[in-house]
This record gives sequence, C-alpha cells and structure tokens, in this order.
Amino acid sequence: MSELKLYAVKNDEGEWLSFDSSHESVWDTNNPTLFKHKSYADAQSRGRRARVVELIEATAKVVVSEEEAEMLETLDGDLMPISELAYFVHHAKQLSEKESIKREDRLMRAYVNGWEVEKPKRYVLPMPGTDYHNNQMHGNAQYYAVKGTGNWRPDAIALGTDDAVKHGYTVTQSDIDAAPDWVKAITPVEVTDDGND
Repeated sequence: MSELKLYAVKNDEGEWLSFDSSHESVWDTNNPTLFKHKSYADAQSRGRRARVVELIEATAKVVVSEEEAEMLETLDGDLMPISELAYFVHHAKQLSEKESIKREDRLMRAYVNGWEVEKPKRYVLPMPGTDYHNNQMHGNAQYYAVKGTGNWRPDAIALGTDDAVKHGYTVTQSDIDAAPDWVKAITPVEVTDDGND
C-alpha cells in the first residue's frame, strides 16, 4: 500500500499559503492549500520566502496489556532495549514461534510509535427472568447483579444495558472470576464505555 503524501507551503511567520475561491494567494494561520505533488508546492514557494512542508499522518499507537506497558516503560534509558524486549517476549509466556514473532513485532512497533494500555472489557449482568414493566421508570426494567463495596447484590434496576452502564453497573472479567457462584451463573453482556453494545 502506497502512502499518500501531501505538501503545503509555510512562511517564516508560521503562516500557510492558501488560495481563496478566486485563486488569489493569501497567508493563513490554519487553512493551508494542500498539494498532491511536491513539484507544485515547490513552484508556489519560489519567490515567497517560504518552504515546502511534507505533511504525514501520525502513526497510531499500539494497544498493549498492562503487563506489556510496564515492561515497555522499563526499557526507557536501557542500553539494549531491543534485546530486553525480545527476552521478555520469549520468556514471559509459552507461545509458538510464530506467535512470539508477532508479539515481538507488535511490541517493537509500540516501543517506536508509542502505546496505550488496553482497557479491560466491561460487562453488565442482567438477572435472567427478572424483566418487568416498571411504571415509575416508564419502561421495561430488569434486575442486574452489581458489585457493591466488596459485596455482590442482585437488586440493581435498569431500563436495559445502556441504562445499566449509565448507573455504573459494569464489571470486569476479573470481577466476575472472583465473584460468588450465583454471579458466575449469569451470562455477562459485553458493553462499551458509551453504553452501546
């Protein structure tokens, strides 16, 4: 896949060359005219005391686990970060050679381009068979299992998953894994941060 390159003309005052609707040139602080070909930008920069600037898209950060992020942070200032990264990949988990190579490549890209820590998946736990019409809430409500301060309760009411997310009834897989058996028997429904399944 070839990457799209765009060019713009910028002067020493930090203003961009821009053409208005009548093709007259003006200098603007935030509205440059973009050129697909560098030669066109070069032609426009001549005689204007300006330079051609190549615009490139920022590389997306790589999503990593908390454990991987901690390891990547330890590489800062390391004399041989790539060796440390390779050691971590090949000794942290039992992976096939192909999986190790993929993980090493992903973590190398994270080290070079930056990373963000993966957000744990969130779930709501609708209690089966507890849906009913709630006149006070003006809709069909259902009971949800929620984790209180150290204890689980089966009595939280919401008008569907979006409402459950809004009320903070979400839990992580680690919460479910550590929960009592009656909670583990409930089928979790994965939700996003904005409440849309």
